[in-house]
Amino acid sequence: MSAAALNPTAAHDGYPRRFIAMMVFVLGALTATAPLATDLYLPAFPDMAESLGSTEKHIQLTLTSMMVGLALGQAVLGPLSDRFGRRVPLLIGMGAFTLTALLCTVATNADQLIAIRFIQGLSGAAGMVIARAIIRDHFQGDDMTRFTSKMMFITMLAPMLGPIIGAQLIIVAPWTAVFVFMAVMSALATVLVWRYLPESLPADQRQTLEAREFAATLGRLVRDKYFIAPVLAVCLNFSMLFTYVSTFSFISQNEMGASAGAYSAIFAIGTLSLLAGNQVNLFMIDRVETHRRMVIGLTCSLTGVALLTGVQLAGVDNLVTVPSGIAIMMFGCGVVFPNLGAAAMSSQEPKVAGTASAFMGCLQMAAGGAMPALATMGGVTLANMTGGIIVYGIGTTIAVLATIRIYRRQPVLAA
Repeated sequence: MSAAALNPTAAHDGYPRRFIAMMVFVLGALTATAPLATDLYLPAFPDMAESLGSTEKHIQLTLTSMMVGLALGQAVLGPLSDRFGRRVPLLIGMGAFTLTALLCTVATNADQLIAIRFIQGLSGAAGMVIARAIIRDHFQGDDMTRFTSKMMFITMLAPMLGPIIGAQLIIVAPWTAVFVFMAVMSALATVLVWRYLPESLPADQRQTLEAREFAATLGRLVRDKYFIAPVLAVCLNFSMLFTYVSTFSFISQNEMGASAGAYSAIFAIGTLSLLAGNQVNLFMIDRVETHRRMVIGLTCSLTGVALLTGVQLAGVDNLVTVPSGIAIMMFGCGVVFPNLGAAAMSSQEPKVAGTASAFMGCLQMAAGGAMPALATMGGVTLANMTGGIIVYGIGTTIAVLATIRIYRRQPVLAA
């Protein structure tokens, strides 16, 4: 049954408040699964390197391989959700994610863990790509931005609490405990989907999977400036953020002398800043135009990057000044992300929302896997991390300004 059929008494966004609350909670839990899988085990990186007899860069590849898996998984699962509906691919993907989390606990070397994490990424992509498609099934424009901002309050708890929980787990148990915890949380999210999430794509709106039609849809998305401009901005902004996420565990602990607990606290502050930016954006939706919200967020991000660069050039980089710059940068990202994502998805019809979500998510995860590794080819150092963030920050600026120019000339929303 379509979720729209559950709408006897409309409230905000055209849906009952109870339905909105349920959707926010379930989809928030779904989209939190992949961030939890990436952030929960970050404090354990040094322990994993020692236990598996590996190097820092080799262990970092377990994160890169999952990001690549998330990219490819979205490319497959998004179109499948346009063909078979949202629920079935989602339940299968989440079940497989739970199983691979348990398999990570029996890996005996880094190469095995890299391979398992790749498969985990393939299956974990379901929660990310299909959740975005479900949101597009119900909302567009500012309604989509508003709903996404509400949902991200739950979603951001995972990256904020993940490293803190992970740090506590490795104090009392071996690093494998973080993957057991990951499996339990994934299983709970799967139960929520099975019990509370109705099908949102009616059978008569589903698409075929013919290669020619699929290729034509992808070609149209690439040529659609209303879609591709914000997608490129999302990818570059995500690269900027993930360069920090994927490297700062090593940098803070090995280069700056932080403990695992101190790193997790610093990471939580950064994630809290991202969440704060998201909620400020939610407050501004009915008060500030979309393009102005993007400019505000972009300005904050660049201010944080400038501070991060300045403290290093001045030789005063430490565990207070560096996280301060990162926190300001992440606050800006929290403002920019929902507006860019909503602009891209709102430009497409619901019947191709899965494919559009897959294309955007695939590019985003591919960027998140490749760009940080590219930035740290010369070594996982604070200077290299900052250099990568600067480059991707400049790219984000160009892409955001291009998006604003396109949408201000002629705003377009799909029906």
